[in-house]
Amino acid sequence: MEPLHSNPSDCDPHDYRARRILVTGGAGFIGSHLVRRLVSNGHKSITVLDNLSRGQAANLADVWDAVGFLRVDVRCRHAVDRLVKNTDLIFHLAAQANVIGAVEDVDYSSSTNIAGTAVVLQAARAAGVRRVVFTSSREVYGEPADLPVPETAPLCPKNAYGMSKVAGEMCCRMYTGDGLETVIVRLANVYGSGDHGRVIPLFVENALKGRPLTLYGGNQILDFVPVDHVVDALLKAGFEQHIASPVNIGSGRGTSIGELAERILELTDSRSKVSRKPSRNLDVVRFVADTTKARTLLGLEHPNDPLCRLPELIAQATCGILPARELSRGIAV
Repeated sequence: MEPLHSNPSDCDPHDYRARRILVTGGAGFIGSHLVRRLVSNGHKSITVLDNLSRGQAANLADVWDAVGFLRVDVRCRHAVDRLVKNTDLIFHLAAQANVIGAVEDVDYSSSTNIAGTAVVLQAARAAGVRRVVFTSSREVYGEPADLPVPETAPLCPKNAYGMSKVAGEMCCRMYTGDGLETVIVRLANVYGSGDHGRVIPLFVENALKGRPLTLYGGNQILDFVPVDHVVDALLKAGFEQHIASPVNIGSGRGTSIGELAERILELTDSRSKVSRKPSRNLDVVRFVADTTKARTLLGLEHPNDPLCRLPELIAQATCGILPARELSRGIAV
């Protein structure tokens, strides 16, 4: 099947931006960045579905008049069935997207990430949607044997969140066909403005407030990737030639958790201490994505410094641009 900007008869033959797009989880961290980019790129028909359990309508304030918004749970079959009618492309980001949160409420994370994904895919195929882009996670690999991790590595999740994303990928494979394409992107540790409850925003907040930066174990090596790079990947996955197998989206470079803490302390000129606690069984200790496929098939150019957006993020936090939140002193990666 041709890319989605291929002049089909059901929209303006001269403007692929007339495509009708649904973004589930579009008020969340990554979703809101994607929606804003879609609006900036001139897309004319964008609907956002979000139950606001983690996302915030305020994340879309600057594009509110340019999109349709419905506060709907992705597990609500009747609502999803109505929303996907006359839709060409779905970016499916709605999920319990936090490792700690998924462990604390396995029922919610499983029903949202697995059953909710099946609801979206079933409705998409029935409605004649052409493509669904599914955001999976590096957590599907669990603790890899070798670095970097290619897409062919075994799927052996270490926690409930990773398990739910493996199941979501299986749903994509099951519903692909009868005119429906699915694209699976496995995201590394995404960071940027608007995020909360994960390691970088927690470290930044704690450093600015003089709180300790707590490392659980302290031996982690992770692949951090700026959210704008992830949005680039999502747009390519949605609008360009179909990719039938999963693609890793990361920087392809490893950063130790200790290095991250020291970098943030330096950039914030903070006197916060770095403390260490015993490692947690649910945390993946090492992950670096093999990004060969993303470079080859999506044409992505990866940043030389995966933490290149830290100064901008810290400047925003210092000025109070990021939402003020009462954060815990731990980290969630």
